[in-house]
Amino acid sequence: MKKTRSIWIIIVAIVLIITAGLLACYPLISSAVNSKYQSLIETTYEEELEVLDKDDIQLAREEAQHYNECISVQYTLEDIRFAVSTYDELLNLTSSGIMGYLEIPTISVMLPIYHGTDAETLEKGIGHLIGSSLPIGGEGTHSVLTGHSGTAGKRLFSDLENLACGDIFYLHVLDETLAYMVDGIHTVLPEETERLKAVEGEDLCTLVTCTPFGVNSHRLLVRGTRIPYEEITELPLPEEQVEGSESIWEQEYIRGLTMGCGVLAFFAALSLTLWFFPAGRKEKHGKK
Repeated sequence: MKKTRSIWIIIVAIVLIITAGLLACYPLISSAVNSKYQSLIETTYEEELEVLDKDDIQLAREEAQHYNECISVQYTLEDIRFAVSTYDELLNLTSSGIMGYLEIPTISVMLPIYHGTDAETLEKGIGHLIGSSLPIGGEGTHSVLTGHSGTAGKRLFSDLENLACGDIFYLHVLDETLAYMVDGIHTVLPEETERLKAVEGEDLCTLVTCTPFGVNSHRLLVRGTRIPYEEITELPLPEEQVEGSESIWEQEYIRGLTMGCGVLAFFAALSLTLWFFPAGRKEKHGKK
C-alpha cells in the first residue's frame, strides 16, 4: 500500500512538471506559428496583387474613395445604403480576404487588415472599424484600425503603448504604401469616440486597442498623420526605434512563467514531502 501510494505521488509530480512545461511553451510556440501564418498571408497578398490588372486595382481604389465620400459629413440616405451594401467587397481583390496589412517597425508588427471588428476577425489580425474611412488615404479621411492586446498566443497590439510621437507606421494597401507619423497618444473610455472623427483637410489613421494590459477598461488611441512616403528615408529614427523597446507581451509572459514556476516548485516540494517524511515518521514511531 505504501509503495503504491509513493508511486502515485511520483506520477502526480511528473504530470505536474510536464503540464507546467507545456503551458510555459504554449504562448511562444503559438506566437511563432501565428507570425508565420500572418507572414504567409502578406506574401500571398503581394504575389496576387502583382498579377492583377492595373485597371482593376485603380477601379478598386476609386470604389474605396467613393465609399469614403459616402460616409463623410455630407452623406445622404442613398450614400449610406451604398456603403452598407458594398463594404465587404471593397479592397477585397485577393483570396486572402484582407484589405492590406499594417507595418509598425518600432514594435516589430506586421499584421493583416480585415473588414470589420467582430471577435473572429480580431482573433486573426487587425480589424477596420466600420464607419471610419477605408485605409487608402486622402484629405478629410480618418481610418481606424483596431486590435487585441493581452492575448496569450498572439502579440497583435500588445506592445502598442510602446509607441511614441515621431514613430512611423505604414499601411500597405493595393499597390501603394502609406506612411503615417504618430502625433498623438491618448487613453479614453470606450464611449469616448470624439478623437476618431475625420478632420477636414487632414489624412489620419488611428490604431486602437484595450488598456491597461489585462484589465481592458479603457481604449488606447495612437493617431498618425500622413506623411509622404519618399521622406521616410530622410527622417531621423527615434532613439526608441533604433534601440528597440522592451515588449510588454514578453514582460507579461515572463511574469506569468515566473508565477507558474513558483507554483510548480511548491507542488513539487509538497509531493516530495508527502513521499519521504510520512514513512520516516512512522519508522521512528515504530522504534519507540
